[in-house]
Formats: sequence, structure tokens, C-alpha cells
Amino acid sequence: MAAGEPAGPDAGARGGEPAGPDDDARAGAPERAERGGVRAALGGLTTRGRSFLAAGIAAGACAYVLGQPDLLRVGLLLAALPLVCALVLLRTRHRVAGTRGLEPRRVPSGSETRVLLRMDNVSRLPTGLLLLQDQVPYVLGPRPRFVLDRVEAGGRREVSYRVRSDLRGRFALGPLQLRLSDPFGMCELTRSFGVYDTLTVVPRTEPLPPVRLAGDSSGYGDGRQSTLALAGEDDVIPRGYRTGDDLRRVHWRSTARRGELMVRREEQPQRARCTVLLDTRETAYQGAGPESAFEWAVSGAASVLTHMLERGFAVRLLTDAGPVPAGTGADGFAGTTQDAADAAGLLLDALAVVGHSGGAGLSRAYEALGGSADGLLVAFVGDLDEEQAAMAARMRQRSAGAVAFVVDSGAWLTGGTVTGAVEDRVRRLREAGWTALAVAPGTSLGELWRSLAGPGVAAPAAGAGRVAGGYDDRVAGGYEDRVAGGHHGGAYDDSAAGGRGGGFAEAYRRRS
Repeated sequence: MAAGEPAGPDAGARGGEPAGPDDDARAGAPERAERGGVRAALGGLTTRGRSFLAAGIAAGACAYVLGQPDLLRVGLLLAALPLVCALVLLRTRHRVAGTRGLEPRRVPSGSETRVLLRMDNVSRLPTGLLLLQDQVPYVLGPRPRFVLDRVEAGGRREVSYRVRSDLRGRFALGPLQLRLSDPFGMCELTRSFGVYDTLTVVPRTEPLPPVRLAGDSSGYGDGRQSTLALAGEDDVIPRGYRTGDDLRRVHWRSTARRGELMVRREEQPQRARCTVLLDTRETAYQGAGPESAFEWAVSGAASVLTHMLERGFAVRLLTDAGPVPAGTGADGFAGTTQDAADAAGLLLDALAVVGHSGGAGLSRAYEALGGSADGLLVAFVGDLDEEQAAMAARMRQRSAGAVAFVVDSGAWLTGGTVTGAVEDRVRRLREAGWTALAVAPGTSLGELWRSLAGPGVAAPAAGAGRVAGGYDDRVAGGYEDRVAGGHHGGAYDDSAAGGRGGGFAEAYRRRS
């Protein structure tokens, strides 16, 4: 980089090159740049340089008063040395390109990321001693500093360091600073590469065991119900003929009734859906930090989202403020193995920066659930008052199956046991049809998830409770599972697509 001028806005970008010596002139301000460079050089005088300058001025003043010409020559030498060093350092233009790489760029909280710094001397002159410093947020650790020996023309130096954070978030790394010094240590100039990199620290996720939950159809594959299979051949909804449609798909009965050519719709697979609700109200949680109740809830939501995506579910994330990311449709995220890896990354990135909301209620989440009454609802909630407990109870009517993890933030703050007030809220949710569990301090989500397969939430026997037009199964407090115009009393079996897990995990690791 140009030793006497700051890097431009495009300097040092992942293999890019900092500004050269003529950048300010091309910008139309050569004189202003020159004055700014001189001021920067004088401001970069070290303690040694300032001491030499002060001693030279003092010697010159004494020589003038005492009439000693020899002392005057000594004073001029002392004063000139730091000024000459600053001028030479200002005029010596080193062109150095800097690159920063993160491996990986997305990391769970508590894990390390390796940061690789590479400096390329793209000039024809060797550099002197270089001091390299990268700016990192304090939560990632101390600022790393490296001393680089003389870099030959066209040479390269690589250094690396590691950062770690126990807190979620997006953290900016940079700018990368390069400090140049003269051989006598009289002057130091600092130049910055004007590019930042972002490290995303996502919540920790816990692998969840495959269990069978009441309240939803099974996962990917068996769980992709066909609308034609559910409705039957006589109830198929035709559409008008379009150029290129296969004539074998012509629905003659509808054609005769409407007087125009009608064709059967393509069989549409229907994915099992899962909605994860995360309560972010500030009034619902006490305490802060990586081991707080709120962080457990965020980590739990991330674990369930990735687990359901791995099993082929269409998932979406809701908070008390609405869908996350904003604008997410009712069908959420779903797709192939690669699409699921992308969706997991997007949802984890959103959870990396989620914080407490200023809202006092769950009404917006209730509205966002809609009234289709299908799919699985998994909720992570904090302290609930009477009004919010009633609102959560009404949410049960908008899902086919519902599981609630009620976090006792007061117990997490004190390290005690679950209080009676939380037990009352759990009992009320169960009476409304929820499968509700109280979360004590230090409880593993995997153990709670495994306990959902207990007798209280076991799937109903096949064919039980058949009524006209479908099924009406009463399980765990009683509910109706409505799917595609009928009642389907199946059960969510996340082991149905266990074979897809390895591919999803591998694809996610490659993406991150």
C-alpha cells in the first residue's frame, strides 16, 4: 500500500490492492493531500523522534545565546534527523495488498474461527519492518499484532489467529492496519485497509433424537401427502386445457359439464409443516448472558428448526413480533437437501441477531399462525401472565399438534427448582391440548425431546376414530388434525426420513 496515504474505500479487499501514490491526485486534491501527508508524518513522530527534535531546538537556542557555532551544528543535526526520517518514510511508497479470510464465516457460539491474513508486496522495492494489526471486537478477544520482517519485491507473508465468542451476533473484523517505521525508530505511520469482514456467530444447536409425536403427519417421503390421494379420483379439481398438455390427462366428465376441454391437475405433493415460535418479550425473561434462560430458548429454537429441516419438513420461524425473517410466507422454508442447508443457514443467521422485543403480548404471533389448523407447532416461551397464557392456549386451535417448552427464567436466574406459578401455566396449556413441559435450569433439550415420545403423547392406533370424510383422533387432551379437506389422525414421525440427515448435515457444513 502507499506508505504516505490512507487506503481508499476499495483497498485491501480479499485479494484487492490498496490505494497507490497518485490516488489523491486523481481525486483532484493534490495540494490538500500533500499537506495532509506532511501533517500525518509529523504526527507520527515517536517519543524518540520528538526528543531528538526538542533537543535540536534547545541546542540551537543555546548556541544562538552563547554564540557557539559548533553547538548550533549539533542542534541542527539533532533536529534534522527525525524530520528527514519522516520525509523519507512519507515519500517511500510501498504497494502492499492485504487479504483476510475466515474459516468458517459462520460458527456456533463457543467455537473458534481461524482468521488468515495475507500481505503481498506488489511493488518493485522491498519493504522494511512492518507491524500488522487487525481490529476485532472486544468480545472476540484481544487485538492480534504481528511483526513482519522485510518483504522482498513480489513476496508474500501469511499469518493467522483465532477468535472465539460465547455470544451470538454479527461481528465486524477490520480494518486491517499496517504500521511502517523508519530504521532509526524516529517516525511511525499507520495505514488502514478500508475493508471489513463479518463473522456470524449463530446459536448452538443440539442434535435431537428421532421420536414420534402426536399431531402431525410423518416427515419427508411418507409425510408428503398427495392432494389427489386424499381427495380421491371423483373429487379431483380440473383446470382448463393449455397448449402442450398431455391429452391423456383430459378429464372428460368436467369437459362435458363445462363445455370446454378440462385436464386433471398434476399431483401436488404436500409437505408436513412445522412452525417454531420463539417468545422474545423482554418481560418474559430474567437475567442475561450465554447461560441465561433466553439463550437456552434461542438455542432450542435453532435446534428444532435444523432438526425439522433435516427431516424434510417445511419450517418457519415466528416470534412475538411476527415472522422471522420478515416476509416469510405461511409455507416457510423447504426444498431439497441443498435448499434445506440454505434455509438452515438463513434461519440461523436470523437467530444470531435476535434479541429481546419491547412487546408485551403474543397477539401478533397468534395472528401470524393463521387459521388452517394444520402442521406442528413447537413453542419456546418464557414467563406467562394470565392474559398471555390464555393467548397461548388459543394458539392450540391453530395447529394440528402443539409442543410447548415453558422456561422458568426465575429459576434459571437463581439456580432453583421450577416454581409453582410455572407449573400452573404448564397445566393450563395441557388442558388446552398442548404437550407442555417446564424447563428447569440446565435441562438438556435432547432429553426433553426424547420424553415427548412417552405414553402421554403416543400416536393413536391406525384407523382409530374414523368418521365420515376422514379421521377424528383424540390424543393428549383431544384435538382434530385437519389435512387437505379431510381429518387425518396421523402422527409426526421424524424418523421417517432419517436417511436424509447425513446429506443435509454435510451440505450445511459445506455452505457454512
